[in-house]
Amino acid sequence: MSPEKVTPAANGVRGRPYPVPLASHEDVLKDRTLFINTLRSFHFSLGSKFLIPVIGGKELNLHVLYVEVTKRGGYDKVVTEKKWREISTVFDFSPTTTSASYALRKHYFTLLYRYELAYFFRLQGSMLNSTGSNSFQAVGTIDGKLDCGYLVSVRLGDETLNGVLYHPSYPVPQPCTAIVPFTPQLHQQGRRARRRRAGDPGRPKPNRSGYNFFFAEKHSMLKSLYPNREREFTKMIGESWNNLSPEERVVYQNYGVKDKERYQNEMKEYKERLKMGQLS
Repeated sequence: MSPEKVTPAANGVRGRPYPVPLASHEDVLKDRTLFINTLRSFHFSLGSKFLIPVIGGKELNLHVLYVEVTKRGGYDKVVTEKKWREISTVFDFSPTTTSASYALRKHYFTLLYRYELAYFFRLQGSMLNSTGSNSFQAVGTIDGKLDCGYLVSVRLGDETLNGVLYHPSYPVPQPCTAIVPFTPQLHQQGRRARRRRAGDPGRPKPNRSGYNFFFAEKHSMLKSLYPNREREFTKMIGESWNNLSPEERVVYQNYGVKDKERYQNEMKEYKERLKMGQLS
């Protein structure tokens, strides 16, 4: 299947050039050894960590995963069309393996997404400017906010890049907490909340629900796929949430439970410090 034109996510570039593919997409599909060697070399060139993950006590066959995802159009299309469960049936997972589709999606994004952009979508080149340095100037807008960074749209030459701009404390893409669509009204609310926290900087940040975590992930993806349909995102995300299977939904609900525990523990410590006069 030939790939459709996509707009690469900003976190795929991260100031480094994509390595030039060492083989064609068709060749790595046919040869598992060639695939593993080129994938290992790809991560080495980017300076990223490469370890074959284990699911249910067995090493995950990354070659099969790459073949199954790219023949369905690539990561973004598989996510949009909710094909992860279908792909999980290709693997001989133990019946006791839970959330297999979620694990496949997570490992694919971490280990294969950027490789897919280079080998399947043939994204090449770097962000070098005419002087040959690694710095460049670009004009963009902030479309939304996450705890770990911002959703941004950046105009670079004739191309608009949509993706996530991470804070320095997040050197590699990783799950972030909830996102708030960037509207004037919510932006004002966010500023008021920050003013309250500025008056009491020790107060813990409120917890987020499982839906908040799902909204954050889905909004970032939709922004890259449909940059001109942002007004529809809330409805689209709500429908996607309602269509999740119980197994898929519990993953996000567990995020919410853990964040609630985090908030309760931090509030308990915060109140104790207030009682002891350690906070003004």
